Amino acid sequence: MVKKQSKQTPSYFAPEQKADREVDMTQIDSREFRNALGQFATGVTIVTTKDFQGQAVGMTANSFSSLSLEPPLVLWSIAKTSSNYTAFVETNDFAIHILNSEQQDLCGQFARKDIDRFAGVSTETNAAGTPLLTEYLARFQCTTEHRYEGGDHIILVGRVNQLDTQAGEPLLFYKGSFEQLAQTEPV
Repeated sequence: MVKKQSKQTPSYFAPEQKADREVDMTQIDSREFRNALGQFATGVTIVTTKDFQGQAVGMTANSFSSLSLEPPLVLWSIAKTSSNYTAFVETNDFAIHILNSEQQDLCGQFARKDIDRFAGVSTETNAAGTPLLTEYLARFQCTTEHRYEGGDHIILVGRVNQLDTQAGEPLLFYKGSFEQLAQTEPV
């Protein structure tokens, strides 16, 4: 009987190791850095969860990305200074909703501070109690798989337990403003 060898994680992936070099941020202007990042068009999402008091929590995020197909993993990040930080870092369940091109106002509502972000929004809850928007382009219901330090953010990796899609076009963010896909002729 041949024993299958498991793949060893190379030592350069060991989480306890830090890079030997550090970036000197005095050489990179933070505004210039932010503007350069704005050259990358992104989709826009609303991420939702519930806090330990059972209150619905939600926020906009464009740091969403796919990570793995097997297992199905996605990631997003939250600033350590966010008023929603504790709820998202301590939860085991969250949902990511990719917004459609008609949801610019909803995006603005979930970006505002000191308001009930869920006021007037059609929602439902899943078995874990996570609030779910009923309108979206795609929705991923996730269980927190990992949390990683990422400078002034925490990177949250979620295992997708359920997904749904609806018809529509994506809401895009580019150079600090909302954009839509240009319609082109099929190739």
